[in-house]
Amino acid sequence: MTVLRSPFPGMDPYLEDPREWQSVHMRLITYLGEALSALVSPSYRVQIEERVYMTTPGDPDRSAIEPDVHIVQEVRAPYTEVSRTNRGITPPVMIHLIDYDPQIRDRFLEIRDNKNQELVTVIELLSPFNKRPGAQGYAAFQEKRDEVMATKVHWIEIDLLRAGARPMEVKDKSDYYALLKRGDRYWPWEAWFFNLRNPMPTIAVPLKAPDEDTPLDLQAVFHDMYARTRYAHSIDYSQPVPPPPLRPEDEAWAREQVEAWRLEIGD
Repeated sequence: MTVLRSPFPGMDPYLEDPREWQSVHMRLITYLGEALSALVSPSYRVQIEERVYMTTPGDPDRSAIEPDVHIVQEVRAPYTEVSRTNRGITPPVMIHLIDYDPQIRDRFLEIRDNKNQELVTVIELLSPFNKRPGAQGYAAFQEKRDEVMATKVHWIEIDLLRAGARPMEVKDKSDYYALLKRGDRYWPWEAWFFNLRNPMPTIAVPLKAPDEDTPLDLQAVFHDMYARTRYAHSIDYSQPVPPPPLRPEDEAWAREQVEAWRLEIGD
């Protein structure tokens, strides 16, 4: 089966679908970590870390995640019930899920000095969980953001989602952005703004002095992730772009991109 590129030159808006984003986020974090590891090793190591918190009834994030199963009752299945269709299989324990508190696992990257394990840079890829005011993820992310920015650790946040709240300094600037706050100064911050029609930028990833910034090509990482995950074969591009709605001129442009792409692949 042929591996295909996305119909779009930059971010693919179909992958912003909340039903897809958990998987996209996990994969992008992994590929970003792999790309960075190849660039900063052996002096530094890149680790995938995560925040874990429980949702509660009424939490706006609860319906968007898969539950973790908790064993609350065990019932031994009669052998005759199982053996009718599964010959020779040991009878299982039947688990009845009475109640659960789904977990949100919010993954991010850390770059550490290999000599002393000192934390050098934090890289956050935003998700709907940390862009929705009132949700636990939003509060946890803002607290983490403030804490890191008050230290000498470099902070990078990458937002590939048009929906959700944004900090004042980047609000209404573009469809997507990446922001760098260097640990050796409070101002100025550095930002890369890009829209749906633009390729993603190559951003600077600062390390410890006197080491120079490492260039991280976001578009190359995205293309690699898209191709290796075979999204071209699983995304239904015959459907409208998932919410949030595109601007009218971008909606027409997106349709043209998809139509040209489908002609190219003979779909």
